Amino acid sequence: MTIRTSRILGLLLGIAVIATGCKTLDPYTREEQTSSATKGALIGAAAGAVVGLISGDDAVERRQRALIGAGVGALAGGSIGYYMDRQEAELRAELEGTGVSVARKGDNITLLMPDITFATDSSDLSPAFFDVLASVGKVLGKYEQTVVEVAGHTDNTGSESYNQGLSERRASSVAQYLRTHGVDSQRIIEIGMGELRPIADNSSDAGRAANRRVEITMVPVTAG
Repeated sequence: MTIRTSRILGLLLGIAVIATGCKTLDPYTREEQTSSATKGALIGAAAGAVVGLISGDDAVERRQRALIGAGVGALAGGSIGYYMDRQEAELRAELEGTGVSVARKGDNITLLMPDITFATDSSDLSPAFFDVLASVGKVLGKYEQTVVEVAGHTDNTGSESYNQGLSERRASSVAQYLRTHGVDSQRIIEIGMGELRPIADNSSDAGRAANRRVEITMVPVTAG
């Protein structure tokens, strides 16, 4: 087997893992489906488009250590999955009908916030979305044994440097709203990815709308 063939097979295997590992519940029909983000990830798999945590293990581990040092208990063993199962169920119940997708990958949960969270070319939260974020904050406040990554993303309209700044401002707006609703700042990681992690094709209006998003990923606090 050539090196090129091995790489192709490895990529196909990675795509299969993505397809089987990220199932969502349709927020309107409550039927399980492959998330639109996952479908986009399949389109962009060669470019590394995936759903979920992007800040890296080191950043998460630093937050985990800080939280454990502050007295937040670490999850271990079978309690990890059970804890995240309960959190996922409550998030699905709270967010049903809002258009927010809830995706599960292993023990991590990711919320995909649609473009309606913001006006076009703005980092100001839409008032229509306040109640949705308040519901997210309520559940996050109840399940304190998680690190929360808030990641902003954009489409490719405009310059890369401008989109990077816009994505950071959008992540910051969502993170600040969560803080005002009782989510401990020590739990939150803010990150902007600009246009670098598309989940859909930027050549269409629908694709660009899908790429203009904020993702909130919850990772359980463990001792490592």
